[in-house]
Amino acid sequence: MRKIIASLDIGSSSIKLIVGEFIKNSLNILCVSEVPSKGMRKGLIASKEELIPVLKETFHKAEEILGIPISEVVLGLPAYFTESIISEGTSTITNEDGVVTYQDLIRAMHSASYNKLAENTELISIIPTRYKVDEEIVKNPINMLGKKLTIKAVLVTSPKNNINNFIKVLEMIGIKTIDVVTSSLADFAASKKKELTNSISAIINIGEETTSVSIFNKGILMKAEVIELGGANIDNDISYIYKVTKKDARELKENLGLACVDMADNLEKNSLTDRMGDEVLINQKDLSSIIESRLTEIIELSKKQMNLLTHKNIDYIFVTGGTSELRDFNILLDKVFTKPHILGKIDIVGARNNKFATGIGIIKYYNGRLKLKNKEYSVFNSEELEILSGIHKKVNINENSILGKLFGYFFDN
Repeated sequence: MRKIIASLDIGSSSIKLIVGEFIKNSLNILCVSEVPSKGMRKGLIASKEELIPVLKETFHKAEEILGIPISEVVLGLPAYFTESIISEGTSTITNEDGVVTYQDLIRAMHSASYNKLAENTELISIIPTRYKVDEEIVKNPINMLGKKLTIKAVLVTSPKNNINNFIKVLEMIGIKTIDVVTSSLADFAASKKKELTNSISAIINIGEETTSVSIFNKGILMKAEVIELGGANIDNDISYIYKVTKKDARELKENLGLACVDMADNLEKNSLTDRMGDEVLINQKDLSSIIESRLTEIIELSKKQMNLLTHKNIDYIFVTGGTSELRDFNILLDKVFTKPHILGKIDIVGARNNKFATGIGIIKYYNGRLKLKNKEYSVFNSEELEILSGIHKKVNINENSILGKLFGYFFDN
């Protein structure tokens, strides 16, 4: 079976639907559909009426690309109010051979979560951190002989309302949510850095309206929090100071501005009309000073949040999110961080931008869940896979076009 997974990242700036396929453990992007978001504020649903048409457009664009509809997704949730609980669970090995199976592991995971959650919370993920067969601690319990499997696990939870609101909106447009992944877990899965897996680390995701700060201990999510500042605040600053529209402010930030003023050039300038109808001349150095000031505030607040979330020494800091794509962002990080830090880089064909970090991470994380449970899955059934493979598609190529001539050359020779 082909392993094809669809992820949905509903952000305040845009909605991103990504379809990816794993081939020999390598992720290949089949489709990316991105639409400007409406009805969202600070990562949460503010208006279902505004959100639903945008969601429909996102799925429609994906269907136009793939040729088949997508009816189910793995949903990414913001890190708001995410909590982690350490728990233990056991499973008695009852099969005749006395061999630990994946079913025993799943039962132990269910045992770890039984009666451990508050009424208003929902379990997002169970992450095993230690396995013990009888009295022996092991790395992988599957196929070992024993009478009892005991696991130590981290339960990741979120308020039910947060989850249900998103799921209900998707149900209203005929989309099934097959699983939920918190953005913190997705960001970690997208990074795939050994430095983070073997240490106490922090992941900072600077998005459009919010910045999430997540603390991991050897790859296990411990705590997460959200700061209500992001790239849109930079746009607001530029818009206010130069009296230009938000759209113009964003374009200035992305095309002329730098994240670090040290690298800016006074001779680099851009001229445009402000909201009063007057022409304004903006140089790169002044613009970059505005950008760096707000980015520094966001990063400093993130550092304070890290200290509130854990008193342990943080070994590595990983920074990602769409705002981290600003030019010379890595130079700013060197300027404000004394601890070892890594600037994330999503470098997968079809999604080469850190704004896709959470969506890519959702797919990678869910794939890990499938491996843990020894399950196979594809978002498409066999008939849809045939269509996707192009079996029922006919491509009409004009023989006088460049592509037509190339086909003629290869087939005639």
